Amino acid sequence: MIAEKENMSGSRKTTPFYKKIQNKIRDRIASGKLKPGDAVASERELAKTHKVSLMTARHALAGLENEGVVERRHGAGTFVAIPRIHFNKLMSYTEQMSSRGLAPRSRVLLAKVIENEPEVAARLGLSAASRILKIQRLRLTGKEPFALETCYLHASDFPDLASAPLGRSSLFTILEQDYATKLAYADEEVDATAADTNIAEMLGVPLSASLLRIRQTIYSAHGKAIIYAIGFYRSERHTLFVRRFR
Repeated sequence: MIAEKENMSGSRKTTPFYKKIQNKIRDRIASGKLKPGDAVASERELAKTHKVSLMTARHALAGLENEGVVERRHGAGTFVAIPRIHFNKLMSYTEQMSSRGLAPRSRVLLAKVIENEPEVAARLGLSAASRILKIQRLRLTGKEPFALETCYLHASDFPDLASAPLGRSSLFTILEQDYATKLAYADEEVDATAADTNIAEMLGVPLSASLLRIRQTIYSAHGKAIIYAIGFYRSERHTLFVRRFR
């Protein structure tokens, strides 16, 4: 069922009803009115609220479930899904959020050139004395923080990157469009850690709360190490999704 069919004059079709329902639910999630684990209105409630058939409401929820935005629990109802981190595809934060129909939000905490970081330099295949650009951003869903991510890059390879709009643009996209650098794959280390005083305050969690830590070395299509990234994620807001092939 659609809101309005194209007429004889060739006017543009309007958004289908089921997509309007999906967009309303996505907007509530993006604004923080619905959080991971919260119940979503049932098919009957959606059908009544939006004045559509039960089949249209069912179609809307089924589509969101296929995208991983919501999950259905037998006998309990439909709930906002906990965001998954997909390890089988290298995606930026912006791409991750956009794939779920959510608006990506970031707050840049730091963007400056640093020195004397031998471990980071080694991860990037650089000499210990190399100048390194450090970018630290707080990732948010709605108004709530869910991750603290720090990226390191060779400062000489990316002049003026620190002044780029890193709070509203994807770092991956900036590298590709402004610096002709295409990212291809990443080596990752995943473990659990406890929140120290600074991270606990940033993420709004208790001191020593369990966090998911992901360390990545991200390479270009030519096999050169471009980014070393460390991310701390609120564990109650993430599940890991790993696809294995044989």
